[in-house]
Amino acid sequence: MPVYLLDDSLWFPLVAEANDDGLLAAGGDLSIERLLLAYRSGIFPWYNEDEIPLWWSPDPRFVLFPDELKVSKSMAQLLKRNVFDFRINTAFPEVIFNCSRAKRKGDPGTWISNDIIGAYQELHQLGYAYSAEAWYSGQLVGGLYGILLGSVFFGESMFSLVSNASKYAFICWVRHLKERGVRLIDCQVYTEHLESLGARMVPRNAFIEMLV
Repeated sequence: MPVYLLDDSLWFPLVAEANDDGLLAAGGDLSIERLLLAYRSGIFPWYNEDEIPLWWSPDPRFVLFPDELKVSKSMAQLLKRNVFDFRINTAFPEVIFNCSRAKRKGDPGTWISNDIIGAYQELHQLGYAYSAEAWYSGQLVGGLYGILLGSVFFGESMFSLVSNASKYAFICWVRHLKERGVRLIDCQVYTEHLESLGARMVPRNAFIEMLV
């Protein structure tokens, strides 16, 4: 299938037109309106700093249902002891900056460019982007950020400076979202780390239906 080239007009092709690897379109911008339209349509940006924006909608989609969250015995002990201080939205710029610096296996660079950082900080200021944070002895040591729209949270990236910090923040965040009535967490693409916490694949068409 062709990759659609976006212009300045605000639109996306149907997600069913995506390539086998999930690539749907290229170009456009990171305006707030386009980003919100993308998430509401089951699409997210993901590209290297020296590329034009690339827009993805993979099939299947990797998601977590809050009721299916898995907490290991070791993590349950850490949570019981309140090893970390869990906070929400107290250090969004620091969280996204640390995510941009996080080293990931098989990925020598980062897709969290200055343009991405600027766009998501604006989304945060408008109340769409959230950070979930793990603190230890007054220091930010782990966390994640993403977009919350209605009853769906779209996770973007995580980081951890000490063992189990990001996992701790994620578990606390999922429990918080469940209390708020959130029914779906989009993890986008497979990671072993999130699978261990209960995330699983669902068909894209089923995922899109859950966004409505």
